[in-house]
Parts: sequence; C-alpha cells; structure tokens
Amino acid sequence: MRFFRELVSPPYEFKEIMRQCYEIGWKSFPLISLTGFIVGFVFTKQSRPSLEEFGATSWLPALISIAIVRALAPLVTALIASGKVGSQIGAELSSMNVTEQIDAMEVSGTNPFKFLIVSRVIATTIMIPILCFYVSGIGLMGGYLSIISNDDLSLLSFFTQVFNAIEYIDLAAMVIRAIVFGFTIGFASCYIGYNSSKGTEGVGRAANSAVVASMFLVFIEEILIVQLLSFFG
Repeated sequence: MRFFRELVSPPYEFKEIMRQCYEIGWKSFPLISLTGFIVGFVFTKQSRPSLEEFGATSWLPALISIAIVRALAPLVTALIASGKVGSQIGAELSSMNVTEQIDAMEVSGTNPFKFLIVSRVIATTIMIPILCFYVSGIGLMGGYLSIISNDDLSLLSFFTQVFNAIEYIDLAAMVIRAIVFGFTIGFASCYIGYNSSKGTEGVGRAANSAVVASMFLVFIEEILIVQLLSFFG
C-alpha cells in the first residue's frame, strides 16, 4: 500500500526514473538482442520438421509470429530481465542498505522509498514492454533467416504473412504479460534489496534472492495469465 501512496504523491522523481530506464533498458539491449534472435531462429528450425510431415511449411511464418508475439517474447524478456535487472537492483539497494546510504538519505530529507523503490519499479514496468516489442522483432528476424536457409521466401512475403496472422488479442496478451512481469520484477527485486540483512553476505544473498524470486513469480504469473486469456480466446 505504501508503494501506491508514494506513487501518486509529489514530488515525482522524473530524472531518476529516466536514469533507471536507461540502466534497465538500454544496457540490456545486447543480451536481449542475442537471446531474442537465438530463440526465434531455434524455434523456427525445430518447428519445421513437424510441419513438413503435413506439408504445411508455408504456415511457418504464421506459427512463429503467434508463438513469439503472444508467449515467447514476453517470457524470454522477463527471464533475462530477472537475471540481469533483478540481480542489479537487489545488489545495489542491498549495498546502499549495508553502507547506510539509505539512512543518510532520510537524514538529508530525501524520501528513500520514493527515490529508490518507486522510480525503479516504474522504470521496469515501462521498459519491459518496450524490450518485449524489440525482442519480438529480433525473434521474427531470426525466424526469417531460419526459413530462408531452406526455402526461397522474400522478406515482404514473410512479414505479410506475419501481420496477417497476428491479431489484436495477441498484441494485448503480449502487452499484459510484459506490464505484469515488469512490475513484478521491479517490485520483488526492490523489496528484497531494500529489506536485506546487514553485512557483506547480505549483498550477495539479496542479489541471488532477487533473481530467484523474480523468476518464480514470473512463472506463476505466466500460468495465471494463460488461464485468464484462455477465456478470451
């Protein structure tokens, strides 16, 4: 409840939010790019034999577009963010707690909860959906390269089939997943780091716990979201 009270009450730390968006988003692009490309390429390569049995390889673009956009992109993005961003936030806040920087902020009149927690949770909630769209594009390009290694298919034809296959419900499912995952990763990592135990061991424990908790919650939410979205087709 305190988070939501601090979220709507001024002052608003826009500068810190933008800095965290840069730290969380821009610095994750190299790893996200590589992972997204590999997932798209490998998924397409592994899906081909099953479709070949029915002579339906022409459906590959539609298959990978729905799979990547609706499920794989948000899940892969969230798992990568859980490992990279979760450990970073957990270790950073835990280190500040150990060195009593958080106490110093309170003494100086700065609201550490709003400055450290709210800004990071907002940043993850904003950047995970953006990264998710990026992973979708990179994954589709990986899938296209996998297809043209066996078939002669133009890029225009590929993306025509992709856009014909993707519906609004698929984009909605991706955005919902990404927002929920982003909020969860930020909130869990901040909570663990902010409330970590004192001492140097607490820093390592907080980083590890932030990753484990974020991934666990992401998987649980994935199951719940799949069940929820199944009612809407």
